[in-house]
Amino acid sequence: MPTNLSTPEQLMTKAMLADPYPLYHALRDESPVRYTSLPARSVAGAETGLKSWGFLRYADVYGALRDHATFSSQSSMAGQFGPPLVLLQDDPPRHTRFRRLVNQAFTFKRTEELSPWITQVARDLLDVMPCGDVEVIEAYTVPLPVKVIARLLGIPGEDYVTFKQWSDAFLSVKPMSNDEQRTTHLQDMVAYFGKIAAVRREQGAPDLITALVEAEVEGESLQEWEILGFCILLLIAGNETTTSLLGNLLNLLADRPELWQQLRADRSLVEPVIEETLRFTSPVQRLFRVAARDVEVSGQSIAQGDRITLFYGAANRDPAAFPEPDAFRLDRDLRHHVAFGSGIHYCLGAPLARVETKITLNAFLDRFPVLTRGTAPAERQTTSYIIFGFDRLPLALKAA
Repeated sequence: MPTNLSTPEQLMTKAMLADPYPLYHALRDESPVRYTSLPARSVAGAETGLKSWGFLRYADVYGALRDHATFSSQSSMAGQFGPPLVLLQDDPPRHTRFRRLVNQAFTFKRTEELSPWITQVARDLLDVMPCGDVEVIEAYTVPLPVKVIARLLGIPGEDYVTFKQWSDAFLSVKPMSNDEQRTTHLQDMVAYFGKIAAVRREQGAPDLITALVEAEVEGESLQEWEILGFCILLLIAGNETTTSLLGNLLNLLADRPELWQQLRADRSLVEPVIEETLRFTSPVQRLFRVAARDVEVSGQSIAQGDRITLFYGAANRDPAAFPEPDAFRLDRDLRHHVAFGSGIHYCLGAPLARVETKITLNAFLDRFPVLTRGTAPAERQTTSYIIFGFDRLPLALKAA
């Protein structure tokens, strides 16, 4: 009888980061699975790696996302790689108060108001792209989201290359203690936002950083580290996930010429295609929790204080929730996919990401009758355990 060679420890391999779905399927029936989520060399002062429970079933991931009292977002690792990330690493009531501070900037109404400007940014990027083979990650999917989140924060969108370097450094799986360049990028990011915050205290502007420096929670202003944590979270979450979503979408459509033609003829399919892309190739593959009490999940006893990894990508390909999960289909009920999470930590920027992606897809459909692969191979990113996207995605683009 053949032996299953798939093990939970493979959840931390580069090969898995490039193509995680076969491993998800192999391990799902064993979920929750115990694995080393951080090797000792990645944790200051640790002699052994940190163990986590990996949740791979949709029901378990969705249940944990909806039960923040049992599965806490607070972590002892918060702040080890920079200021703690406000919201992402907070529980109520603190999370509730902080979320109110920035909710208005990311409402559907606010993002719709930004649509004409985002559309113009998209057109400007396409105008300077050459015809023929184009590496679209560098040319389009990185600059668009960074320019958009930079506008909301009130920082220069032209610095998007630097912002991208900072985001990559924060999300990188390289050991911090052995990576001086990464440390420098993180220090530069903290210093940059510290200077911007100081300027906004002297003279405000209609942007998010001003809102943060002027905000009060229960009569007290935010501390410096809280403002910096907000800024870093908004910059990283506002560009990395959307960059990956755009790349994943274009990659899928490059292999589906008939669907490309359907979309050109019927734009009512644009939103279903985006939602199925979110499910099928979730830009965020995993996020983290800590058990706040002893709990049993799918027959496995989990102790208070145990670390937990919620595998969004595995949940979104669970056949118990999505029949024929490895097929890209537009006839699904996608209201409950977890690409943006669920519950109180549902992605703040989901409306903005959807608007950016809808504008992008329509702009490409308007301009390019055919979308095919370029001559060079595509390259998946393998430096972050969180993100599923591309480092390089060459496409052949021929304007009408």
